[in-house]
Amino acid sequence: MRDNLYLQLIAVFAPLSLLSIGGGQSIVAEINQQAVTIHGWVTQTQFVDLFAISRAAPGPGALLTTLIGWRAGGWLGAVVASLALFVPSSLLAYVATLVWRRHERHPWHRIAERGLAPIATGLILSSSYTVLRASSATWAVWGLALGALAVFMTRPKANPLAVLFCAGLLNIVAGRFA
Repeated sequence: MRDNLYLQLIAVFAPLSLLSIGGGQSIVAEINQQAVTIHGWVTQTQFVDLFAISRAAPGPGALLTTLIGWRAGGWLGAVVASLALFVPSSLLAYVATLVWRRHERHPWHRIAERGLAPIATGLILSSSYTVLRASSATWAVWGLALGALAVFMTRPKANPLAVLFCAGLLNIVAGRFA
């Protein structure tokens, strides 16, 4: 039974590893779908809790995968899920970097860079929407999320920690008047 679980973890997270353009945040929506709806490794509430822990903990944002693997299959599940997520994309990144550097001066190089940016942005926005929708977010939290989006759209180089801090303060203020 456990062997089947570990193969399922690999079957889910290895392909997602190759889709994680823009980082682990870009595949959160599909991780939610797979872990909650399809495989039932965690409940929706547990998923939101694990997501919050993965954001608060130091380390890579893809820690969510490790936590889901741990909930589904203990320590070995955590290791299997982590390796399934990190190894394929790491190998792909290594090979792609070799090819990318080799062809830096070709015209398609810049076109490819411009084409990948909106894809990564769309995946990250989809993940953010999924987490907001799954949480017990109030209208104030949705408003803060849209406000943060507006800040990053108008000031793309804004410090995310400063925006997060301001959003937290505004949420505290909104909570006092609610």
